[in-house]
Amino acid sequence: MEVEQVKTYLLQLQDTICDVLAAEDGEAVFMDDQWHRPEGGGGRTRVMGEGAVFEKAGVNFSHVQGSALPPSASASRPELAGRSYEALGVSLVIHPHNPYVPTAHANVRFFVASKPGEAPIWWFGGGYDLTPYYGNEADCVSWHRVAAEACEPFGDDVYPRFKTWCDEYFYLKHRDEPRGVGGLFFDDLNEWGFDTSFAFMRAIGDSFLRAYRPLVQRNKNRAYGERERRFQLYRRGRYVEFNLVFDRGTLFGLQSGGRTEAILMSLPPLVRWDYDYNALPGTPEAELTDYYLQNRDWLAEAAHGRSKT
Repeated sequence: MEVEQVKTYLLQLQDTICDVLAAEDGEAVFMDDQWHRPEGGGGRTRVMGEGAVFEKAGVNFSHVQGSALPPSASASRPELAGRSYEALGVSLVIHPHNPYVPTAHANVRFFVASKPGEAPIWWFGGGYDLTPYYGNEADCVSWHRVAAEACEPFGDDVYPRFKTWCDEYFYLKHRDEPRGVGGLFFDDLNEWGFDTSFAFMRAIGDSFLRAYRPLVQRNKNRAYGERERRFQLYRRGRYVEFNLVFDRGTLFGLQSGGRTEAILMSLPPLVRWDYDYNALPGTPEAELTDYYLQNRDWLAEAAHGRSKT
């Protein structure tokens, strides 16, 4: 059955990512929380906290069913309203201790919406994005290069299309700024047929560690002080704002009666908001918004030798 194929892969993906993150941290272990949802289904949440490298890392698997799709899932597709559904996916967020290591988010998911007497409607979605606190051009380029390589077998237009979608989706409208330096985002994917669409979802899921782990390894031992830590906590506020105000995954989970602890595992353990903060011109803190949090084609700029220097 198609759903069982996807479920088997997603559970394996969760295991692999947790094993690699625990090995990279070298100190903390993942707590395993099996949960069940009264309306149907459940999941397996794994959270690691206060490690040597990761202040908090959560990797969540869920497989839920319901009698009607919540508004967050049918708002852009009114033809799905009233259908029963089955949704399964893996989502993860990693908040490191060191401000020079970016926060990372990834998600891959599969939906089936059903109605008696009609063929089921199914689709895949997902992607990953990077939220640095201190800009690093090499990190941005390598992150996007892995994303582009994962997309390449599926067509030359796939990476540019899903990169743009990511830039547009992870945007804080009330701040008029992006959440980070982007990556990939896709949804409603079914035009390639099940086999190719599923293969693409696997390619994205499998490429996440290749994109993120080198960034952790390059930066986790960099020295930092109270200034960098304070700025990291301030910028984490933007992450919280996006997840609680705009993120469709958060809204879907809450509207569908999901497990609140699992849904909100994406939030960092510590964060701060400073009233009307403005970084001093010419500082690394100002460089984050002035240079990195802009609409950039990182791979094209690298190919043409263009950089901030």
